[in-house]
Amino acid sequence: MNDRLSAQIAFLKKADKLKTVDRANTLLDQSRPENSAEHSWHLALWALVMGPLAGPDVSIDRVIRMLLLHDLVEIIVGDHPIHLETDWQSVAKAEHAAALDLFGLLPPDQTQGFLDLWTEFEADQTPDAKFAKMLDRCQPLFQVLYASPKRPDHIEIARENLATGRAAYLSEALPQAYEHAVALLSEAPTEDNSFTQRLTFLVEADQLKSVMRASRLMAVDRFENSAEHSWHIMLYAWVLAEHSDAEVQLNRVLHMLLLHDIVEIDAGDHPIHAQVDHAAQAQKEEAAARRLFGLLPQDQMQAFSDLWHEFESANSADARFAKAVDRFQTPIANLETGGGSWVDYAVTYPQIEARVRPAIERGAPGLWDWLQPHLADYFTVSARD
Repeated sequence: MNDRLSAQIAFLKKADKLKTVDRANTLLDQSRPENSAEHSWHLALWALVMGPLAGPDVSIDRVIRMLLLHDLVEIIVGDHPIHLETDWQSVAKAEHAAALDLFGLLPPDQTQGFLDLWTEFEADQTPDAKFAKMLDRCQPLFQVLYASPKRPDHIEIARENLATGRAAYLSEALPQAYEHAVALLSEAPTEDNSFTQRLTFLVEADQLKSVMRASRLMAVDRFENSAEHSWHIMLYAWVLAEHSDAEVQLNRVLHMLLLHDIVEIDAGDHPIHAQVDHAAQAQKEEAAARRLFGLLPQDQMQAFSDLWHEFESANSADARFAKAVDRFQTPIANLETGGGSWVDYAVTYPQIEARVRPAIERGAPGLWDWLQPHLADYFTVSARD
């Protein structure tokens, strides 16, 4: 079991590199390019929010999983913008080789499961893959159309994509999205419908990509943001699900982790080892949850709010495992980066025992059993130095 868990963690550490792959798209505020990890998180959020618009034969939970892993191959082959002349056959071959390489880091049963799901997404034949692909074509389009300020070169790419490119089929596959995009491009009045009622929340969610955390990336020396963190811990929960209690429902855990940090758009991130007024922070987060989830239709507003509160209270098996994963990811990154935020906050091993261990042990004791010797080794060497 120890070797199996070590292989799973090796894959999860490798996945951290997706946060360094820049895309042609930018954040809505035009401050920087969007990276493929935060794009994957945003797409998973699109799937959860736009789920009611999918057909009855679509499993949103499978769509979310497809979107979590669909761009992992870009760690090796990079991103390929749709508007550039590209040998797509060569790209497909390179991506398949990358998928074999990356998923091959996992135990064999998980290797095959991930590879099958990635291949299904690429083939774009099943109802789940078709809905996932449709969202993957919508998100960049509206990322351009809602940007402020808008870039004329990006607008022209979006216009061409909608007219004759990959997004043109939205006119039949998702007409509400197509018509809204056409109206925005022509600066015509837009309609209020089941698509636009959900889009407001998804546009607002882009701001999570600018909320910086105290932890650093493993691959490069910069701070992680809360959107790419949310993507990464969803992948952690999926890969490490076998280390949870038997009654844990993984799909609910993934939904929780997808939403859990959304309140930081208003309330900011507050590191576990910093001095924080927890009562004041809880009030800020509660107000943020009301505002942000209040942008959604009533049924989703209530469902998402309930799920966020469940995560915060950590009284259910699902929430305990979600909390365990949330506590587990940062120590892995800190061990990989020579201490990371532990150095910044002068953290001691007793503080780790007090602030990190309880949540991990409550939700996934096997993960703490694996982590504890690594922590002890680090803090022993750190104390000598």
